[in-house]
Amino acid sequence: MDTIVNLQPVLEHDHYMLLPLQADDFEVLYPVASDPKVWEQHPNKDRWRREVFLNFFEGALKSEGAFKVIDKDSMEVIGCTRYYDFKPSEESIHIGYTFYATNYWGSGANHAVKRMMIAYIFQYVSKIRFHIGAENLRSQISIERLGAIKVDEKDVAYYGEGVKRNFVYQIDRKDWNPTTA
Repeated sequence: MDTIVNLQPVLEHDHYMLLPLQADDFEVLYPVASDPKVWEQHPNKDRWRREVFLNFFEGALKSEGAFKVIDKDSMEVIGCTRYYDFKPSEESIHIGYTFYATNYWGSGANHAVKRMMIAYIFQYVSKIRFHIGAENLRSQISIERLGAIKVDEKDVAYYGEGVKRNFVYQIDRKDWNPTTA
C-alpha cells in the first residue's frame, strides 16, 4: 500500500509558520512580491508586476504544495515557498519557488523554513532537489550552507514563463544533519 504524503501540512517553528497557500491569499502575498528587489536575482525578474505575479501565484496553487510563510510574532505574511515535482518512484521532491520580503533577508527565516520543510519531507523521500537560477548567487550560497550540493545544470520552464538556466542542487537524507545545517 502506498503512503499518502500531505504536501501542504501546517509546519511550525518558534518564529515562523507555514500554512497551505489558498486562492484568497493573493492580496496578502502580493505586497511582498510587488517589490522589484525581491526578484533581482531570480530567473524571471518581472514577477513584481501584478499580472506576472498572478501567473506565478496560479502556478503555486496548481502545484498543490505551496505555502505562505508567516512571521508568528507579527502574524504577517512574509513570503512563499513550495514542494513540487514529487516523484515517489525516485523517492525525490523539489523545494523552491521561494521568496521573502527584503526585510527578512539575512534574518535566518529562509534557513528556518527550509529546515522545517526538509525535516518533514525526509519522512517520505530520500532526495530533495532545488532549482536555483544560474544568476541567483544569494540563493546558491544559502542552499549550500544548508548542505546542498550542485549536481546539474538544467533549462527550466516555469508555469507560463520562458525557459531559464537553473542549477540543480541536492540533499540526500543519508547526508542530512539538521543540527549542523
